[in-house]
Amino acid sequence: MSTNKSLAQTFLTFAEKECKGSSLIYEYLSKQIAMDNSLLKIASRAREGQPVPNLLFGAVHYLLLKGTEHPLKDYYPSIVETPKSFKDSFSIFKDFCLNYQKEIEVILQTKLVQTNEVRRCSYLYPAFCMIYERAKKPLALIEIGTSAGLQLNWDKYCYSYGKDKWYGKIDSELPITAEIKGANRPFLLKTAPPVTTRIGLDLHTIDLRDEEEQLWLKSLIWPEHKERLFLFEKAVHYSKEASLNVINGDGVSLLSQYVETISEDSVICIFHSHVANQIPISGKQHLLQTVDAIGAQRDVFHLYNNIQDRFLHLDYYLGGKKSENTIAETDGHGRWFQWLVN
Repeated sequence: MSTNKSLAQTFLTFAEKECKGSSLIYEYLSKQIAMDNSLLKIASRAREGQPVPNLLFGAVHYLLLKGTEHPLKDYYPSIVETPKSFKDSFSIFKDFCLNYQKEIEVILQTKLVQTNEVRRCSYLYPAFCMIYERAKKPLALIEIGTSAGLQLNWDKYCYSYGKDKWYGKIDSELPITAEIKGANRPFLLKTAPPVTTRIGLDLHTIDLRDEEEQLWLKSLIWPEHKERLFLFEKAVHYSKEASLNVINGDGVSLLSQYVETISEDSVICIFHSHVANQIPISGKQHLLQTVDAIGAQRDVFHLYNNIQDRFLHLDYYLGGKKSENTIAETDGHGRWFQWLVN
């Protein structure tokens, strides 16, 4: 897959860019793995195109959550109430990986990183408010890389941005909080815009009725992130009650087909958060071309990041006229965002 040298750099970048200030144990282990050829060799068994550190850590976490008996569990806040210091965890982590190498490699070759980061809805909410304000029509949602479809239910959650005011579904059992950095403040509707359609497209959708698949999604939540776990479990409850149309297949290729099923009474909202990391350059170009082709026929909004850069973009066609906008800088886990438009 990758040379050990480039894979080592991947783990170092993961430690610095993703884990710092968010997960002490993953930051520490990532730096140690980067210097250990035996663990890099195991990690190299991951499927092409997958974010390798997330996949390796998810595989280990999955085996621990399933009940695999090993001293490593004592270092995971998600498993024990008073975990041991992460500073002493590496030799135990390595022992676990070597003892369960076959099991880990099977997971690396068969599972996908499909984080359902519910808190990212904190910045999706103002984006959808913006769309509704401009389109003046109910929203028909199509999510690419939907996984279990938890973000398709963003209008069923409630939101607060630090001033004791709540937006969205005020009586929701799923409260999402986030910090808005900088001087700009987004336009926020008190109650969520109306949604007529929820379509999720993914190469491998997750069936939340399958306990094993639900456990895999939990495994991708980092050990210290108890609030993420709480939000995930609440979102699963809403998802089981919702009317979602979740389809297996290549979202880019299927897009036009499902757009044709949507009435002109609704405005099409194509969105995806972070999944474009896993789409090859040719696929990204095809996606943008497909949205352009849809925009030549009818109004359409495209909300996304990780195509040109990590910023949140909102491009749209209204009356055949195209508008391209960079609307926010966002935290990967949705803890904060900086709104970039007035």
